[in-house]
Amino acid sequence: MKVLSINNRHIPELKKILVRVNNWIGDAVMNTPALGAIRESYPDAEIVVVANPLVSPLFLSHPYCDRVIIYDKKNVDRGISGFVRFVVRLRRERFDAAILFQKAIEAALMTFLAGIRVRIGYLTDHRGFLLSHGVELTEDIKKQHHTLHFISLLRSCEITGGDGRQLLNVTDNEKAWAQRTLKEASWVVINPGAAYGSAKRWLPHRFAQVADELSNRFGFLIMLIGGPGEIEIGQEIEETCHAKLTNFVGKTTVREMMALISACRLMVTNDSGPMHVAAALGVPIVAIFGSTDHTTTFPAGVAHKIVRKDFPCAPCLLRQCPIDHRCMIAIEVEDVLSSVDQLINDENVDFGRQD
Repeated sequence: MKVLSINNRHIPELKKILVRVNNWIGDAVMNTPALGAIRESYPDAEIVVVANPLVSPLFLSHPYCDRVIIYDKKNVDRGISGFVRFVVRLRRERFDAAILFQKAIEAALMTFLAGIRVRIGYLTDHRGFLLSHGVELTEDIKKQHHTLHFISLLRSCEITGGDGRQLLNVTDNEKAWAQRTLKEASWVVINPGAAYGSAKRWLPHRFAQVADELSNRFGFLIMLIGGPGEIEIGQEIEETCHAKLTNFVGKTTVREMMALISACRLMVTNDSGPMHVAAALGVPIVAIFGSTDHTTTFPAGVAHKIVRKDFPCAPCLLRQCPIDHRCMIAIEVEDVLSSVDQLINDENVDFGRQD
């Protein structure tokens, strides 16, 4: 087992490691390459992911962690009393180290109060005094793809390894369920939402036009996916689209969504959590970017095409556009379809079923 080295001081072997992952689905998926490096460096340690209820299903049946502890601050762990109870729970676990991918002060305070001796994280949110090993989040690191943020954190502690790939696991039973649900057909999944905010969302009626063209030109069957907050977007597309489509928006669990995506040949999507899920499952992607920075959050590790338009105000990184949504309005249906054509005609891209 690798010996952890911090500031040239060697830490005895770690037998039990807490990893606090990020709170958004896309960010949590981008944690997985670093999680893989921890697994490779400490193959005999128990690796326990702490996650909120939204992202915790991503890490069920995952090869990089042994179990998941859910931190539900909106319900059972709500308020000061809930936080204290959760800290007591962590203290009883007797972790050797905590690695904090989440950059908030809460994660550092939680592990400090839990008595975890080694606490590794970025020096963000004024939390440096709570960390045993704080790492500066430099401008150079900020410019890297987000998957590299967490790998850079580990390298500062001489934790190396892993293959750098995002990884999610769909079980055989989940794959069988998706195949029974979808039958044997060629499916494209369209993800028209983005939980972060409306600035990341392309126009629903244009998604409907793309769906029609994918059906007419290529004979694809179309499915829509999305969360409970995106039901109206799914309904608008369903009502506008002429092609037959299956609307799963707001109707699946996270694990079911993963299984459905894994059975598809292609995803057309906004920059979003499901986009990163598809990337981790090896599904080719056409990704539409507006307010967000495609250089730091593109779908890593998978064949993809980015569709975006250059504007002085983009990327603004805002949740809602304060002007006229120009970066998204400027993207035409043919821009997206052209990217689909390029992927389909690329002989290096595998469009077989993701089994």
